[in-house]
Amino acid sequence: MGRRLAPHLGLPFFDADQEIEKASGMTVSDLFAAHGEQSFREGEARVIKRLLEGPPHILATGGGAVTNAETRALIANMATSIWIKADVETIVKRATKRNTRPLLQNGDPKETLIRLMREREPFYAAADIHIDSQPGPHANTVELILDALRDRPDLLTAKKEPAP
Repeated sequence: MGRRLAPHLGLPFFDADQEIEKASGMTVSDLFAAHGEQSFREGEARVIKRLLEGPPHILATGGGAVTNAETRALIANMATSIWIKADVETIVKRATKRNTRPLLQNGDPKETLIRLMREREPFYAAADIHIDSQPGPHANTVELILDALRDRPDLLTAKKEPAP
């Protein structure tokens, strides 16, 4: 969604996972395998901090980014966050299109996603804006995001301060 939203707002788009891969020279899956999830989350926090300290942009974080307290604080203090909610079936369909999600490689992906959603939902719920993912073209969901931002222009006018 972020890639499609960015042109509407005249902002560049970044994907945190792609930026992590560029910074490390490894894929997310390889990072998980070589260093484990905690090390990955620490690197993810550094990359997200670097991006948020830069000029305004649209940033797609991975779904697990909010599990790191430092990353949650950075997002809360320096960004406008949007939670794009979707039902389990939609998330399973989207998340299993490619074999690039390390947390879905063992066990039943649907069961794993249900567990992860349950664990992460309180963090997602802290987002500034909540949007229900729409069926059909992504443009439908992007339009809802744009409507929400029009309703809350204060969220786009001032960059927040870095976390203490």
